[in-house]
Amino acid sequence: VERLQRRVRDPRANYVQSMEVLRTARSAANVYTKSSIMLGLGETDDEIIDTMLDLKDCGVDILTLGQYLQPTTRHLPIVEYVTPEKFEYWRRYGEEEIGFRYVASGPLVRSSYRAGEFFVDAMIRGERARTQLV
Repeated sequence: VERLQRRVRDPRANYVQSMEVLRTARSAANVYTKSSIMLGLGETDDEIIDTMLDLKDCGVDILTLGQYLQPTTRHLPIVEYVTPEKFEYWRRYGEEEIGFRYVASGPLVRSSYRAGEFFVDAMIRGERARTQLV
């Protein structure tokens, strides 16, 4: 989320720059784009929603949401452990309200979390279902 990104991310990157990179990637080629949000660093629900809306506005197709885990005592502390129910809420919200094509959301989900595999599987199931209706 924008408010926390300076504390959380590499100082060479910033929120606006990341959104522009995603927007450029999506418009420059016929590709799917994916982004991720770590939860448990003190973000609010409104900030998560705003970030989801920004990502969707940039053309992001796939979103992953996972629990931040403090790797060492030198890293930022965990502010909150997000419940599995809340992760499920964000998954549904991202797909049904925001319109992402696929959302992987859970405490152990990471940015690389099998998103491509799950997305392709969902796309194949969707194609098969449409074919059977015709």
